[in-house]
Amino acid sequence: MQYLVVLGREAKISLAELEALFSSSKVKQLSSNLAIVTAKFVDINRLGGALRVAKVLDEAPTDYLSQLPEGKITLGVSDYSAKASQKSAWTLALKYKNLLKRHGRNVRLIPGKSAVISSATAHHNQLGEKLNHIELIKFNDIFATSIGTQNITAYAKRDQARPARDAFVGMLPPKLAQILINLATNGAPKGRLLDPFCGTGVVLQEASLMGYSVYGTDLSEKMIDYSGRNLKWLAGRYSDVPAAPQLEVGDATNHTWKPAPDFVASEIYLGHPMSQPPAEIKFRTEKENAEALLTAFLKNLGDQIASGTTIALAVPAWLRPNGKYSGLDILDRLDDLGYNHTKYRYATYSDLLYHREGQIVARQIIVLRKK
Repeated sequence: MQYLVVLGREAKISLAELEALFSSSKVKQLSSNLAIVTAKFVDINRLGGALRVAKVLDEAPTDYLSQLPEGKITLGVSDYSAKASQKSAWTLALKYKNLLKRHGRNVRLIPGKSAVISSATAHHNQLGEKLNHIELIKFNDIFATSIGTQNITAYAKRDQARPARDAFVGMLPPKLAQILINLATNGAPKGRLLDPFCGTGVVLQEASLMGYSVYGTDLSEKMIDYSGRNLKWLAGRYSDVPAAPQLEVGDATNHTWKPAPDFVASEIYLGHPMSQPPAEIKFRTEKENAEALLTAFLKNLGDQIASGTTIALAVPAWLRPNGKYSGLDILDRLDDLGYNHTKYRYATYSDLLYHREGQIVARQIIVLRKK
């Protein structure tokens, strides 16, 4: 089957995530914010970088709509075609509404503020998720019907309702945690996932929800306590979360992980919070410290994991006065450290930058494989 995937704000990262899960041969970029995936199924709840997933119709949209089950229909139309407008999308929606009315159906249209219905509106109206709540998605001659929108309510609940949070150590977004896990596991259905800088346990939380056995370590005893409390809270709300996690206090530069993990996904220490681009001397100091930590960690890890083990990491990159980000110079040293850098069809290393506009310390994603 074929599925349209609406890519998130960091479209290149979303494409890399899709390649990791389905292989590059099954993923084709259609536009700056749209891709098509050939797969048995694409689960929106598994994807951290996608906004919508829609199943491509193998029939005309009029035929599809005429076969909907009895009952009131809630209908929205999103048109991602290059020349689409709010007016053209609304005209198309009215066309389908009139068709359904001629068949005696009661239809409520969902308006959009542009040619595309916002993710928040689609989620609020359960388009693609509830019987007869339909979102037709158009791209040129391709029509698809939504099967789900990014669940912003569930993300907020998992992020904000956790009992132990610490703004000082940074807030890893659950969506980014999902992306890192998918890049590390390549969609493997099970296995042991290690986060060696686990903090408050966001990566461990999301990996648990995906069905992985989780293993977390951190230099701080406080963070291990926080992770334990958060994972206990999670298990009390989701019955399918695996058995108790393995949590240990440990320095990632010299800790021994037993048993060895099948995958590694983590965010290393990003350095000091900043409100403006750092002066050159401050930038170089932060960069040298981060590179030293990453190098020592990779050396320690490399002696313990099997060949082929994948490591997905978020590492710091800093906004410079010229408006561009500058990150760590690690790729040139990977061969000596015993790793290969994973490459993607649609995204280069510099593309895998996760940040908000104007954010001073961004997250650069790097995906490695043990030789």
